[in-house]
Amino acid sequence: MKKHEDFFQNVFDVVRLIPKGRVTNYGAIAKYLGSARSSRMVGWAMNAAHSQKDVPAHRVVNRNGELTGKIHFATPFLMQELLEKEGIKVLKDKIKDFQKYYWDPMKELEL
Repeated sequence: MKKHEDFFQNVFDVVRLIPKGRVTNYGAIAKYLGSARSSRMVGWAMNAAHSQKDVPAHRVVNRNGELTGKIHFATPFLMQELLEKEGIKVLKDKIKDFQKYYWDPMKELEL
């Protein structure tokens, strides 16, 4: 159980580093953490992020830029509202110009 908790904590630590106005995806976080095939587990961590302080979970989307995690926010529109407040345009639950806002931890953070 401890290893699972450590993975979640590592995910939270990476998500805290995503700059305002930028987004990343589950797979990019998993790859950065050395578990490229664990994007689903990153999603589980994001589902549990509400129990943590200062984890901007709204900045994590799926590989296509879709707001698949929005169901885990307090309201159905909160994830979109938080992104738009940071200047990210969302249309039909998908980030418009996803690559423009994409933040890759493998490129942005030192290993």
